[in-house]
Amino acid sequence: MRQVFDGEAPAARNLVNSALDSGPTLGIVDPVRARDAFALARVEPVPDLADLVDWHWVISWDLPPGVAFTQTVMPHPVGHVVAEQEGLLAYAMPAGLFVRTLTGSGAVVGTKLRPGGYRALLGRADPGERGAVEPFLGPTAARANDEAVAQAAAGQPEAAVRTLTPLLQEAAERSRTARSAAALTALREAFAVIADAVPGTSVAALADTLGTTPRSLQRLFADWVGVSPKWVLQRHRVHLAAELLGRDPELDLAGLAAAVGYYDQAHFTGDFVRAVGVPPGEYARTCGRGVGQRA
Repeated sequence: MRQVFDGEAPAARNLVNSALDSGPTLGIVDPVRARDAFALARVEPVPDLADLVDWHWVISWDLPPGVAFTQTVMPHPVGHVVAEQEGLLAYAMPAGLFVRTLTGSGAVVGTKLRPGGYRALLGRADPGERGAVEPFLGPTAARANDEAVAQAAAGQPEAAVRTLTPLLQEAAERSRTARSAAALTALREAFAVIADAVPGTSVAALADTLGTTPRSLQRLFADWVGVSPKWVLQRHRVHLAAELLGRDPELDLAGLAAAVGYYDQAHFTGDFVRAVGVPPGEYARTCGRGVGQRA
């Protein structure tokens, strides 16, 4: 195992920053193998959707006959709108790991919403039941859905996103309220602080940085995100750790735990298992096989 943490804050911060720079692969389990199975493009939203949409992701694949690839994703605490063969669907935050098996060829066009964006875009009174899936805009969206999927499969991710953008704008125009705008602004600030927080940041410290109270922050997350600030802080740490292990499976696990904000390896291992489904050592070995095959 390669040592990654020497006890100095700059070393830990640089390591974490390198994971944050990965952008759209953060949360993808074993990203090295994933890159060999499908193409992933990231497209920025138009300005008038930036309050609701984090980014669009477009995935296409073309696997040989008889070959299947199963991809696992550790979900972020947000919802998605996805154009796929089954139709244009709104996905609430998953209840657990999101797993999908790919065969043959195909494509999907996803819109990753910002924290609170699922409730705001769908005009809901709550953040939605975790794991819920429902049609987005009904049968009127079928033609645009099919066109966007075809464009994505043809290697035109930007065109696919342009096809779906008017539907998202239409829904946003209907559902935006002063209350949702205030909540989305507060959540965007909170998640920005979480992404830039020093390892080990507590909910109390997060609330203090944001100029609010832990109770108010917890209420905001419960009403608009569906999970607690503590859950988000823990998931963010595991996302970073998994991304770093995926890129360098030889990292020292104790040092990695410290770098992403854990005071001991046992707590890190427990959170990692709950989020990923396997211990970090087993995950590293799996990723190591993928790195070796790619080399």
